[in-house]
Amino acid sequence: MSRQATIERKTKETDVKVSLDLDGSGTSSSHTGLAFLDHMLEQIGKHGAFDFSVSCKGDLEIDGHHTVEDTGIAVGQAFAEALGDKAGIRRFASVAVPLDESLVEVALDISGRPFLVWDVEVPAETIGTFDTGLAEDFVQAFVQNAGLTLHVRLISGRSPHHVLEAAFKGIANALRDACRIVGGGIPSTKGTL
Repeated sequence: MSRQATIERKTKETDVKVSLDLDGSGTSSSHTGLAFLDHMLEQIGKHGAFDFSVSCKGDLEIDGHHTVEDTGIAVGQAFAEALGDKAGIRRFASVAVPLDESLVEVALDISGRPFLVWDVEVPAETIGTFDTGLAEDFVQAFVQNAGLTLHVRLISGRSPHHVLEAAFKGIANALRDACRIVGGGIPSTKGTL
């Protein structure tokens, strides 16, 4: 069974392409025009062990919001498509990820019911050209389009870079575990997710 997807999303504000192989080796690349976003997206591929490429040409002359949100939408759609009917997946996963002074807990359910709890206080600043407030916008768009219930909670941390990187590494690790094939049927007493 192929668990791959390619998504193209084109609007008047952005042109996004995402390729994803859930059973890859962690090869990733991202070119969005926002270097810190690229760094975070590459964490998803590397730490999720997904082959994952993202490109986006967006209206960065306005700001990064459209690029970040539309990339989140396309990445979420790619995960939803690659997971298919979700037969055999583990479904649930949780992880705590430290990065120096930062510690982030992540729990997720590939439920088909999108819901985000983002309990991550990040100082409002920019990392390079990336507005730290846009991280939640990316994750919200991703969750809505992937059909995930996702809880992300900051336990400790000071550096915005470390806090967000620990969050993205946590999401990647939880996704890797939850997407893992462990059985043959749909992991739900309802018979569908």
